Amino acid sequence: MRTCPLCVGVASVALSAGAAGWLLTAGPAPAAVAPAVADAFAIDPVHSGVVYSIKHMGAANFRGMFHSPTGTFAFDPAKPEAASLDVTIKLDTLVSNDAKRDQHLKSADFFSAKEFPTITFKSTSAKASGDKTAEVAGDLTLRGVTKPVTARVTHTGTGEGRGGKKLAGVEATFTIKRSDFGMTYMVGPLGDEVTLTVFLEGAK
Repeated sequence: MRTCPLCVGVASVALSAGAAGWLLTAGPAPAAVAPAVADAFAIDPVHSGVVYSIKHMGAANFRGMFHSPTGTFAFDPAKPEAASLDVTIKLDTLVSNDAKRDQHLKSADFFSAKEFPTITFKSTSAKASGDKTAEVAGDLTLRGVTKPVTARVTHTGTGEGRGGKKLAGVEATFTIKRSDFGMTYMVGPLGDEVTLTVFLEGAK
């Protein structure tokens, strides 16, 4: 008899960088340039992660985690509408506090990690929603399926790291339906909706 696993639909969410800037040149048409790399913070996987929450048997909210996300983000508290996020999560970092359940979650019943080893989020636009917050829209890819999602992103602070590196942090929260990504196993006993909280520290 199968152990009752808990699923995550995550996302490895993360906000990548920066103001989509346009450089106007003297001529008939403006030339577009990519967001400035200098504005982006490289995610520090040691101080970042993703927590998921899913309803178990209609009773408790169960939580697990993905470790060591990678990518970039940008968030200027004075200009939250310029926020961006680009995050990759490796499914082999999933931990649910039970080794057998971890393996089941990575199987074809859930994440099918051998076939689809990563979850990615790439932002496409942002809209300021308050002091140090933005609604960030982007594409979430899970199990080979890409869907638009919107995350509420908060700038959590800045600091200085070793060697004088500039540090910054953001936290993103959003909810998805795992069935939208082909993950329908045990929908009912396990919730379909999964809430994800992505906490990131980056340096530049």
